[in-house]
Amino acid sequence: MALTLYQFAISHYSEKVRWALDYKGIRYAPVYLLPGMHVKTIRGLTGQKPTSVPVLVDDQEVIQGSGKILDYLDSRFPATPLLPDEPQSREAALAWERRLDAEAGPAVITFVYHHLLQRPKVMAPLLAAQLPFWNQYLLRLGFSRVDEIMRKRMNINEKTADQSRAKVEALLTEINEIYESGRYLAGDQFSRADITAGALFAPLFLPPQYPVPSPKPERLPPGLKAWHQTSGHLLQPVIARYRKHRRQPSA
Repeated sequence: MALTLYQFAISHYSEKVRWALDYKGIRYAPVYLLPGMHVKTIRGLTGQKPTSVPVLVDDQEVIQGSGKILDYLDSRFPATPLLPDEPQSREAALAWERRLDAEAGPAVITFVYHHLLQRPKVMAPLLAAQLPFWNQYLLRLGFSRVDEIMRKRMNINEKTADQSRAKVEALLTEINEIYESGRYLAGDQFSRADITAGALFAPLFLPPQYPVPSPKPERLPPGLKAWHQTSGHLLQPVIARYRKHRRQPSA
């Protein structure tokens, strides 16, 4: 029986798991959910209050959260490991992953969503990607409410977006110093730390493997367009690692 991954197409934490599955060559069935409408499905799977995605189901096993899922994948499918063998490098990889999950993940979303929410015609297709077309239609009809709820629950506003932009740039600068030296985040070996970096920054460059429609540059909100013009170069080392190691989804 194939594994099943419950996810949002737009979720960069879901992309982290998608990448790990594809990197290991593991076949799985994707189930895409609409943010906000996913609560009943996830609660039914986990039986718990947190309703975050991704959630991986493997027969009777239900694993929630990208880090725990990667732990499970290495335990269940040890071929093509996501961590180095050397203990110090393993700890470095896990430390980078924890830091990026805690800092890069929220910062990227706050910065990107603050601007995309200003363009319902751009944002609605991203939120409803991989779902029947009427989901996008319903989102656009009620987008003012969607905007209000997302900004409140995720504390997204101009001030937090500016703070998040600074955090994104600082993290990218630090990562670039490592990548430009020819190394990976945990030394000489590609690991789950690099998967985490590439996945969590992916909403800023929307690579082909990311299962959402990539807006044309001219349709980007002015704030994002300006950032790409002045600071987009900071993404290039991360993009290079993504292109090198991101396999196509397993058939």
